[in-house]
Amino acid sequence: MKVLVVTNFGPDASAPHRGRWVVDQVEATRKLGVEVDLLSFPPGKSQYVPAVREIRRRLRRDQFDLVHAHFGLAGWCALLAGANPLIVTYHGTDVRHPVTGRLSRVLARRATLNAPVSSELLGDHDGRPGITPLPGRTAVLPCGPDLSRFTPLDRDLSRERIGLDPEGRYLLFPASPARPEKRVEMALQLAEASGATLLTGGRIPPEEMPLWMNAADAVVITSAYEGFGLACLESLACETPVISTPVGVAPLVLDGLANTLCEPFDLGRWSAFLGELFGASDRRAAGRRRAGAFSAERLAERVVITYREVLSGIEEEFDIRPPVEA
Repeated sequence: MKVLVVTNFGPDASAPHRGRWVVDQVEATRKLGVEVDLLSFPPGKSQYVPAVREIRRRLRRDQFDLVHAHFGLAGWCALLAGANPLIVTYHGTDVRHPVTGRLSRVLARRATLNAPVSSELLGDHDGRPGITPLPGRTAVLPCGPDLSRFTPLDRDLSRERIGLDPEGRYLLFPASPARPEKRVEMALQLAEASGATLLTGGRIPPEEMPLWMNAADAVVITSAYEGFGLACLESLACETPVISTPVGVAPLVLDGLANTLCEPFDLGRWSAFLGELFGASDRRAAGRRRAGAFSAERLAERVVITYREVLSGIEEEFDIRPPVEA
């Protein structure tokens, strides 16, 4: 099986970690014997026409069994280039954004298979429209953490490597503060109320993110919504406590897990939780096993099964063999 994966989750100086989860899924899929050609291009209006041309060039040059696009606009580029069959994985912002969300919902009627990273992106939620689930043309295909990178490390050594005070109190806000839906202002309020320093993501290189998660006393997720919520799983893979709004996968994986909290943001409740955490003798969250259920390797198996099912369905629907005579 040969697959072309297309994404415009390309990293840049302001977001070096962006799109790493797609690369992790591609690498895990390759280990399962699928030949994958990855085309990654930067976001931005000026990139779409060149991307369509490059996808079309690759489709003419090589014989791909299918195309798998990550993010709605990348899916449009693949569709305009003639990709068929086409699987599109939607990651959240491409569905919820006031402009690109409409484009994604139109694309969903034309793609062979719509594969959002969670069921939360299907249908309307809290007044935000989502992808309409179509019978036989919808599957949930999230990207998972690479457990070979996200692993428990000694907190003091992690702090030493990135230059943090070994006696300090640190909260990690893993997203870029520039993204309004992540609501960094809440995390800042929490850090001030808890006497902690807030560390923020966005510019942390992907190879260093496990160090920062292990160095933190807790990872704080204040998002208004999440398509899936990979940072929550990455934190649990490092056995770092997580405090999160009930978004994405958080309600499922944090349920009943010690040293974690999953509730709507309440400054008093969240700061009280952190006060107890800072005073605890054991400040780890034993969540690696739960994260493992959503690892890049486990979810890649699901992706490969989906590829085979799509190809089987295409063959049955477009069977060009002559009918057997009675």
